[in-house]
Amino acid sequence: MSRTIEETPQLGQFGVWRHAAGLQPEVGKAIEDAGYGAIWIGGSPPADLEIAEKLLDATSSITVATGITNIWMAPAAEVADSFHRLEARFPGRFLLGVGVGHSEQPGLNYSKPYSSLVEYLDVLDNAAVPKSRRVLAALGPKVLALSAARSAGAHPYLTTPQHTREARELLGPGPVLAPEHKVVLDTDADRARPIGREAVENPYLHLRNYVNNLERLGYTTEQIANGGSDELIDALVAHGDAEYVAGRLKEHLDAGADHVAIQVLPIADDPISDLQKIAGALGI
Repeated sequence: MSRTIEETPQLGQFGVWRHAAGLQPEVGKAIEDAGYGAIWIGGSPPADLEIAEKLLDATSSITVATGITNIWMAPAAEVADSFHRLEARFPGRFLLGVGVGHSEQPGLNYSKPYSSLVEYLDVLDNAAVPKSRRVLAALGPKVLALSAARSAGAHPYLTTPQHTREARELLGPGPVLAPEHKVVLDTDADRARPIGREAVENPYLHLRNYVNNLERLGYTTEQIANGGSDELIDALVAHGDAEYVAGRLKEHLDAGADHVAIQVLPIADDPISDLQKIAGALGI
């Protein structure tokens, strides 16, 4: 049964976050076949949302979401047109993730991010993109509150179960909370930790919004500097066998998440074999 435009698409408890460059249609189909409930398109996909359309066309029921559409790179009116095109072809299967990106990113006219995000949502409202069909990239209390008021919920990136717990307390019981978490399926810490560190340090430990969030969680300047301490990297990137990694991912559910978006590292590798193993350990 198709869902109405006023309903939030079903995500299941676990999905997959992957950069757009690694989300060919056959990868999306394999993710669906492995039992995951959602595919999150990373890397600020353009306003035409063609990659989402190709993934939806290659699959039959999985939800496809942007994680996230960057407000400075994808004009709201164009995104709204694309949303309605996707909705007409694939009713109830697309979720629009929206965020402000990073002030450090070159080439953006980045200013007044909060008010600019509010204005972007106003355009989506006027174009009949309902709040039930969008989520916000939210880390701090102000944007988390906005995500509850103006969207279906929040899609935090590079977080820990502690952040999930605090975000759920702020959001209350209703809004969707769908954090991303990175994993390396390797029981050798000397191999796995450098892979996690590489993915976390560049660029995230050099971006102010992520550093601010880690500091709010209690990490010190020393723990964040120089590629991040082992403690920090291990908190942000779960490494071990499939059963251990599955347990780490479930900590987000225990902390109040509705859904966890899994990013398998290394980024350049084919993730499907690891995702199948994790799916088996998760029982999905």
